[in-house]
Amino acid sequence: MSASEHVRWLANPTLRNPAVITAFQGWNDAADAASTAVRTLVDAWGAEPLAEIDPEDFTDFATVRPSVRLEDGRRRVIVWPKVTLWWASTPGADVVLVLGPEPSLRWRLFTEQIVTVAERWDASMVVTLGALIADVPHRRPVQVFGTATDDATIERYGLQRSRYEGPTGIVGVVNDACAQASIPSLSLWAAVPAYASQISSPKAASALLSRAGEIIGTPPPLGALHNEVLAYESRVDEMIDEDEDLAEYVERLDQMGDEAFGEPNQNQLEFDFDSGDDTDGQSLADEVERFLRDQDGN
Repeated sequence: MSASEHVRWLANPTLRNPAVITAFQGWNDAADAASTAVRTLVDAWGAEPLAEIDPEDFTDFATVRPSVRLEDGRRRVIVWPKVTLWWASTPGADVVLVLGPEPSLRWRLFTEQIVTVAERWDASMVVTLGALIADVPHRRPVQVFGTATDDATIERYGLQRSRYEGPTGIVGVVNDACAQASIPSLSLWAAVPAYASQISSPKAASALLSRAGEIIGTPPPLGALHNEVLAYESRVDEMIDEDEDLAEYVERLDQMGDEAFGEPNQNQLEFDFDSGDDTDGQSLADEVERFLRDQDGN
């Protein structure tokens, strides 16, 4: 059986050492931040379809259900939940974008498909995006925590080596598969407010775009989310204004933020969490670990 048997190729572009950027909806995608980030890249960069991963062997359709769509108001079409890949050439690098639901089954076989894509074009790196729920206020700059496993990648991009032990999602399995295949990989996590976790966060998505663009060396399309970020902040503000207890809680978070992180620069959002005090980075690393363990209990 070919390692790429489950990949249905839609194009065969000429790509030069592309960066592969992935996001998976579900467990690793609090407030839809990671999936929104990749979807924004697909739209803003005019990415072209590259391939699809057949969902049949990887999806529990009773959990992630297909949907029905009417074409021409008459013909019913089943839309299957699948992982889709796109490609784009940007001013800084060629990229392959991966987006879809977290697979339910056969994760090792699934990650072989991702590794096959990366190896086919000798990918320069694989960047996995995720988002976690944390005790952070929504008005402050979004903090992004980055990890990798090899020393060269950690040193080059100012990342940390994860100390986490416990349950993991497909993001962790993809990074492990890349390490076994000697493909440089790293993981970026954005922190989203626990009190607004049910609201999609374009602000966290924008933070992930900023850090990922910095790493792969191409300008991220932050303007594509500007209006959505403003609308998000207004929506959360309104929610807080209607709940006195929540307002007091958010005020406490703001005060804790002053003590932990210092006053943010309002003229230039600082998305690289690791550029600050090591204690700050460790605080968010602990949040990552707590989030992953809490998810396992749900």
